Amino acid sequence: MQQPWDAISFSDLPVREDLKLQRAYGAPQLDVPVRLNVNENPYPPSASLSTRIADAMWDVARNAHRYPDRDAMELRGSLAAYLTHDTGVTLDCSQVWAGNGSNEVLQQILQVFGGPGRTAFALTPGYPMYEEYCRTTFTRLHTLPRTGTFDVDLDLTIATIRALQPDVIFLTSPNNPTGTALSIGEIQAILDVTRGMVVVDEAYAEFRRRGVPSAVTLLPRNPRLIVSRTLSKAFKFAGGRVGYCACAPAVIDAIKLVRLPYHLSAFTQAAARVALASRDELLSQVGILKSERDETVSWLRGQGLEVPDSDANFVMFGRFENRHLVWAELLRNGVLIREAGPQGYLRVSIGTSAEMRAFRAALLAAIDCYPLK
Repeated sequence: MQQPWDAISFSDLPVREDLKLQRAYGAPQLDVPVRLNVNENPYPPSASLSTRIADAMWDVARNAHRYPDRDAMELRGSLAAYLTHDTGVTLDCSQVWAGNGSNEVLQQILQVFGGPGRTAFALTPGYPMYEEYCRTTFTRLHTLPRTGTFDVDLDLTIATIRALQPDVIFLTSPNNPTGTALSIGEIQAILDVTRGMVVVDEAYAEFRRRGVPSAVTLLPRNPRLIVSRTLSKAFKFAGGRVGYCACAPAVIDAIKLVRLPYHLSAFTQAAARVALASRDELLSQVGILKSERDETVSWLRGQGLEVPDSDANFVMFGRFENRHLVWAELLRNGVLIREAGPQGYLRVSIGTSAEMRAFRAALLAAIDCYPLK
């Protein structure tokens, strides 16, 4: 006899064997005064922009009985125009693809170019979701550790890629959780030795320091390069769930083979177009956050902590004998950050000046309780 629906447990379900011991990815969502754990832009949209987005939603709602533009052509045109503005590389809608956050875009890439019998490659520490994308697409993931200073050992990386010849290579610049960026020369050197697809994840590209170019500049001469980005970070549009990638039109034709029908709602497309039309306003605090980041790096180093250079809107720091105790002490003082990166390290997102003052005070109190390693 079947059990009642409210009596059945996870272990009673016929879950795939490779998933039974896994845990769902996600950062803690806690209601605390200072939340600095998921790399959001801390500045909300203005009232006038919120009104413009609401007006766009009203217009879309009148035709909600119709399916949205399946290929999101107008949105992709707006994204191409923004990338052209940001990188100096002329792009059009045929060279940009959009999805529900860069997570969906990256998973689609693995659905097309990965899969059973295929392999992917990534450097560690890195974004934990790469492992999940590989697991859900049955792609075997090979990893290579970064150096002790979280840089890339280029010679070793190239030798490993030559030996493995992975079907998909993930390069993250700036890297999450370390904040470190790759040079254009390093990316091109890797492109030169692989037959597979190279994905450069630039989720935090708008926060890169002066003189650090985007991998988009390499697209015209590298047809197997894909550069992914998001509106969730610098554009303060995390709730909108819009990610995108720039690549050769043939790559987009391939991605269309695995996209779900009408994967981007009309509401999402309309709101994102308003956001992109207001890019100057939405990006207006990026400079402030970059300055706050650099000040945070300097302050943390002044406390005797190890801190890699960051080109993102977060900073990784350590090392602690027991990072969880430090994390918990910050939380007790109303500041939520992230246990991310190698053992002994924590990661803090850059918030407002007031939030960062609260973080510094809470961290000093935590260090008093739990000294450095």
